[in-house]
Amino acid sequence: MERSRLVFSGSGGQGVITAAIILAKAAAIFENKSAIQSQSYGAAARGGSTRSDIIIDDSEIFFPKVIQPNILVSLTQESYNKFSAIIRPGGLLLVDSKYVTIEKKVDAKHITLPMYESVMKEIGKPIVFNICMLGALIGVSGLIKPASILKVLETTIPEDFMEMNKKALDLGMKMGKKEKY
Repeated sequence: MERSRLVFSGSGGQGVITAAIILAKAAAIFENKSAIQSQSYGAAARGGSTRSDIIIDDSEIFFPKVIQPNILVSLTQESYNKFSAIIRPGGLLLVDSKYVTIEKKVDAKHITLPMYESVMKEIGKPIVFNICMLGALIGVSGLIKPASILKVLETTIPEDFMEMNKKALDLGMKMGKKEKY
């Protein structure tokens, strides 16, 4: 496996950091890969800028920060404006169509999906927007198995919310598979 360097970015309250933690756990615990996750956020917990770095590899990881991601996920215009310039040439840029308008030309494959709107239409609760995003990422990239994400969710969230999270993951994967990277 080629080392995957990811940056998830958005605003507080969108579940960006939670999604990054779930992805790193899924890779490390259920796919036997080396994975590391770190995060930073702005002054305001909700609405402030958030960023989470994830590195996944078959070999040991010595430095936890991502300088030039080969995958960038931006869920707000502010995060897109701030981080789109750091993407590795030829990388993948995944954005939500409700919150992000692609303005700059960067040397990356741009994928814009209606993740938030689909979650609201199909599920009606924005709380699983981040899980839909993970599904879209997996659908596009094939980075890890969806079953690994579900295993982490089963150990992380209350059972009453599993069905809604499964539905959000599937919704994102269907969207992502149409856009294969």
